[in-house]
Amino acid sequence: MSRNAKIAAGGVAVGLLLLIWLPWWAALLIVLGVPAAAYLTLDPSQRRRLRRATRKELGR
Repeated sequence: MSRNAKIAAGGVAVGLLLLIWLPWWAALLIVLGVPAAAYLTLDPSQRRRLRRATRKELGR
């Protein structure tokens, strides 16, 4: 299993646990809010680098 697949599987597991313990709207806020907050903490140059790498991988 690749590194990204392990991360995705862990994210799904955490999401399911959050849905069990929290109301659905709170779990949704956490699942969407954490990646958004992480993106907003990046410098503008880091954001450009991230967008550029993503576009390159999409072209493959």
